[in-house]
Amino acid sequence: MNSPNSPSTRRSYFAREALLPTGWHKNVLMTVADNGTFIQVTPAATEEPESERVGVVLPGMVNLHSHSFQRAMAGLAERRGPLTDSFWTWREVMYRFVAGLNPDDIAAIAAQLYVELLLGGFTGVVEFHYLHRDPTGALYQNPAELALRILQAAEQTGIGLTLLASLYQQGGFAAAPLNPRQRRFFLDDDEFATVLTELYRRRGAGVTIGIAPHSLRAVTPEALRHSIALLEQHDRGAPVHLHIAEQPAEVSACLAWSEKRPIAWLLDNISVDERFCLIHATHGEPSELKRLAGTHATVGLCPSTEANLGDGIFAAADFLATDGRFGIGTDSHVGTCALEELRLLEYSQRLSQGRRCVLAPSEGVSTGTHLWQAAARGGAQAGAQPTGQILPGARADLVILDDAQPSLSGRSGATLLDSAMFGPGRCLVSDVMVAGKWVVRAGRHFAQEAIATRFRSTLLRLTT
Repeated sequence: MNSPNSPSTRRSYFAREALLPTGWHKNVLMTVADNGTFIQVTPAATEEPESERVGVVLPGMVNLHSHSFQRAMAGLAERRGPLTDSFWTWREVMYRFVAGLNPDDIAAIAAQLYVELLLGGFTGVVEFHYLHRDPTGALYQNPAELALRILQAAEQTGIGLTLLASLYQQGGFAAAPLNPRQRRFFLDDDEFATVLTELYRRRGAGVTIGIAPHSLRAVTPEALRHSIALLEQHDRGAPVHLHIAEQPAEVSACLAWSEKRPIAWLLDNISVDERFCLIHATHGEPSELKRLAGTHATVGLCPSTEANLGDGIFAAADFLATDGRFGIGTDSHVGTCALEELRLLEYSQRLSQGRRCVLAPSEGVSTGTHLWQAAARGGAQAGAQPTGQILPGARADLVILDDAQPSLSGRSGATLLDSAMFGPGRCLVSDVMVAGKWVVRAGRHFAQEAIATRFRSTLLRLTT
């Protein structure tokens, strides 16, 4: 795990235990360059006098699916309506809420969310950004205005960012017209190209840009292909995300339109590869998911949001058994803790299958360790962020577990992580490093108070 690189400026950290690609190791010395990458990782090492002790360490985790503005509406859709509630009734609440958001609101909400994600053990986020126009449906003077507010929030908070420009051009399959409440999402092909070019021009160091054709129901096949080709003019390896097979009604509509289920249609018509992330894929058939696993694309699972919306349960055990790749996201942000998302993912499988430790791949394997490592690798791939593993050349992202908590007493390594993930209590993260910089220390983000004050003012204006 050693690297011969020897930059002139370096900092070292000594972990009592660390989760490395080869598993748990004790007394791990990690050296970080001034560019925020690991240059040396040595287990069973001797502590150096200048090293900072960091306790029990996990690799960074990328949250691969976020709609940041939805953080401010969490809890506003929990009253039962006159009809059976579902994603589709929740969506009506979202449309009403989004109608009043201005650029300052977008920035304030995103900054608050990103603080909460960092406190929750996420070191990076993939923002699936589909809010483009003003409340009247007009473009801002800079068509990328709202996306640039996302860049601003990420820079303010220190989180790693992948920003996906979303394309949303129709209200349903077969070129159904947009609902008037969807007008803020629309960009034509030329406007989309302008936004994408502006994001590449304005991105800062360490920011990844990609695209998100919203869903098969929201873009035509021609627009989908065109958006991918446009992205490839900027970067042939950049990420491509889309929602797919989230709801049974979507699957039925896709069958009526194409005589194929959504995932099957995508695989038959688009060259899906490791750049792609399919969000939810909840209602994929076994044959579709087996084919999908073979493409090395990532499935983006958002357990707390999928549970909140009543979406259903993804067949994670079968997908992982075919070497399928996955990561976790918090989507509408009714949850913001990485440990809790993974716990809910595992628990959904236990409830559906009537057995325990479903996602551990073999006897004796720690469920928590396996889930964290797999989701960290999958999130890094989906976001095209150089993190997810503690090894030379990777971005120096660290998540430090709060092992001073009584519930983790007497535990170490895999047992400690299992206890943090599946035990009771709050999100047991104490410190978080992103690209070699501490952004959370002792459970506090460096700009937490100022960002929270601005968020409170925004909520008061929006909800009173």
